[in-house]
Amino acid sequence: MLWVFLVRRQRCARNEMGAAFRIWFRLRRVANVDTLMKSRGWVFVPVLLSIPLLLTLWGCSRANVDAAAEAPPPANIVPGVDVSLFTVDHPEQFPLAEATAQPTTSELVVTGTVTPDVSRNVPVVSLASGRVVAIHARLGDTVQKGQVLLTIRSDDVAGGFDAYRKAVSDELLARKQLNRAVDLFAHGAIAEQDLEVAQDTAADAKVTLETATEHLRLLGNDPDKPMGIVDIVAPTTGVITDQQVTNAATVQAYSSPSPFTISDVSSVWIVCDVYENDMAHVRLGDTAEITLNAYPDRPFKGRVSNVGMILDPSIRTAKVRIEVQNPGMMRLGMFAKATFRGQTTEVHTVVPASAVLHMHDRDFVFVPAPDKKFRRLGVVGGDLLPDNTNLQEIKSGLKPGQQVVTNALVLDHVLAQ
Repeated sequence: MLWVFLVRRQRCARNEMGAAFRIWFRLRRVANVDTLMKSRGWVFVPVLLSIPLLLTLWGCSRANVDAAAEAPPPANIVPGVDVSLFTVDHPEQFPLAEATAQPTTSELVVTGTVTPDVSRNVPVVSLASGRVVAIHARLGDTVQKGQVLLTIRSDDVAGGFDAYRKAVSDELLARKQLNRAVDLFAHGAIAEQDLEVAQDTAADAKVTLETATEHLRLLGNDPDKPMGIVDIVAPTTGVITDQQVTNAATVQAYSSPSPFTISDVSSVWIVCDVYENDMAHVRLGDTAEITLNAYPDRPFKGRVSNVGMILDPSIRTAKVRIEVQNPGMMRLGMFAKATFRGQTTEVHTVVPASAVLHMHDRDFVFVPAPDKKFRRLGVVGGDLLPDNTNLQEIKSGLKPGQQVVTNALVLDHVLAQ
């Protein structure tokens, strides 16, 4: 500031001095100072000479006044305000508790979904082609082994019955010829070779008849009373997890896709996404604790049966498959949470559950500070202790031995008033 003031003063003096000399020369031309000095008016010469000096002093003093007026006001420094510090009138009304240490094993929590065990998926295959005339089960139904799922009208029954009737006739003829050949051979009328040919023909006719009969029975028809209707039954007990047929649709024998897919959901998979950085915490054969979003209070035990060898390049995760026995409440597609317990031990801070204030998706605790004040600390809260639900883990933000307010909600309500 002093340097700026001196520079301005120097510039002012130089400018005003130049202006004074310009005025002096103009007065000299107008008043003819030399003439005045020779005449009686010589007494006005000192007055004229003092005019530039007076103008110079007046201009500098005005410049000094203007510079002082234009100078910025002095800076007013306001000390920073700690928004996490609060003052209360009676801090003794809020009891304190000491945070304690709780040794726990390391854990990894991931999310997943309930999916069927593909080894327990059984396709329902139609043995005959035809048109659907009735559907007796729908997607999501629980069916029993042997239950009728679908009824179709098929021409395969007519073809099978035609083959069966021909096989009956051929077998009857072959049997008669064999009896005749035996009688002729006994009387020496034919050679033994002819007898053997008749025996072979009779045996072939019998096999053909048995095959035709079995084909009709596989189609669900009585060989003596063919109806042209084929019932498709469930090959196993389970839940229909896929349906590819509708009323009046056409079904092809031994074709894909199958009309139905039945899944045995007594054992299901929990397929989880595990990040690349957490892969070291998951090993094949490890035990995992499963909780469903629909039933958070019902934990299940599962075993890791597969760790994917291929990572998703976009999100850098691998698929981890956990086999879990389904007590009946697990539904395919449900969201689940899997917790893997590690082999190392970690020490977590434990405080009363009422000391943790959950606000705006964050957790806070209040700790005492000097001068009747409390400080609000942001922490990362954990789960409630399984053996004591009044205590809660603090994963980070608070150390064992620190004092916390036992009822954070009450203190927050007082501070909000």
